[in-house]
Amino acid sequence: STSTSSNRNSRHHVVARSDTPAFVHYSIHAPIKMNKFLSLLVALLAICQATAFMGTPLASSAPAFAPKKTGAASMEMRARVCDLLGKKPNRQARVVTFSHRRIKKVQAVNLQWKRFYSDNLNRNVRLRISTKGIKTVNKMGGIDAAAKKFDVDLNKF
Repeated sequence: STSTSSNRNSRHHVVARSDTPAFVHYSIHAPIKMNKFLSLLVALLAICQATAFMGTPLASSAPAFAPKKTGAASMEMRARVCDLLGKKPNRQARVVTFSHRRIKKVQAVNLQWKRFYSDNLNRNVRLRISTKGIKTVNKMGGIDAAAKKFDVDLNKF
């Protein structure tokens, strides 16, 4: 005959049989195995979903060689940086008001679009240059000398 003794607070129950020695049957392992299986399944689905969009892109409808755009279509956003000197806006500036409040402000660089004639390239070069950069070019006698000193490649412009 089989007799079972169980305690409500324990997580297992002991089953004793007359023909076999007493053994412990843990019934809590079934939910743990199911949780591991479900977490593995969710991880596998997440990996499949992430790799589904990482394949090679389809052929685009844009032509391989696009002509250079002019006018309003050629507008592209550029950083407000001097092409010659590399001057950037000062983002550390503060204004102190009459009530002594400190307000952060940006001191922008005075950038101008300016054309210079390059003797080395035999053509005009259009740069977005600061007013200090214009003075530097005038002082050095030309854009070629200034570009050489500041290690700027004029072929890009």
